Parts: sequence; structure tokens; C-alpha cells
Amino acid sequence: MPLPVRRGLARLVSPRYVVGAVTILRDSEAAAGDGPDRVLLLRQPSRHGWGLPAGLLKKREQPVVGAARELLEETGVRVDPADMTAASPNAIIHVVGVVDTIFFASVPASTTPLIVDGAEVLEAAWFPVDDLPRLSANTALVLGRYGIGPMASAG
Repeated sequence: MPLPVRRGLARLVSPRYVVGAVTILRDSEAAAGDGPDRVLLLRQPSRHGWGLPAGLLKKREQPVVGAARELLEETGVRVDPADMTAASPNAIIHVVGVVDTIFFASVPASTTPLIVDGAEVLEAAWFPVDDLPRLSANTALVLGRYGIGPMASAG
């Protein structure tokens, strides 16, 4: 079979993935003993429950750069990609064809202004990890995978 035909067939049967980037943003003041361990969550009009700053990667965009970009776009919080840490595991497959890359970052909650656009994100707020609001299903799964929230034991 000619090479172009083999490549075309391989593309047809190969799985395709949509890849996103997610940031779990924690309050750095908690690490210093200045308050409870908190995580930043977003309330979006299209979601049932609170979620994490996240979005799809642009073509050829590095996942950590995409995570930092989405965090800034959705919350107004700027974090240098070099200051973000890849979670372990770094990728979570939610359903066939959907993969999220996960990164951790931290900022001081008391001095970091949150800016939302009111369209894509209705509200952004800090929540103690032991008293989280109702989470979207994917957010509960992601946080649980890293030992946070109601599904922590399932992660």
C-alpha cells in the first residue's frame, strides 16, 4: 500500500484528543501558616457547580503556557509559567478524546485581586479545601485525584 494511503488510513483510525490545561491555584499564605489551605474556584454560567481555571490549548501551545494564559484570562491572576508545577500525574483523561493537563501554582490570596468578565466567568472566590462549595463533576474528580475535596479518597 502506498505511503500516502497508509498515512491517511492511520489518521482515520487513530484517536484524536482535545487537550486542555487546568490550574489548581492555592493560597500561598496557608503554606506560611497565615490561614487555612484554600483553593481558587470559578462559577461559570455553563457549568453546574464551581470549577477550576481551565481551557483548551491553542495549536502548538505548551500546556503550562496554556494553563497560565487561561488563569489570567479567567481570573486576572498572572502567574509566570516557570512558577507553575506540573501535577503528578500531569494528565487526566476524562472521557474518550478529552485530556486535561494539570498544574499547581500559588499566590497570596489576601493581596491578589480577582478580575472576572461576568460573561465566561461569573465569580471567582477562594474556598478552604475542607469546606468546598458544590463542585462540577470534572472539578470534583480532578481535585480528588490530588487529595482535595469530597472525592479525595477516590483519587
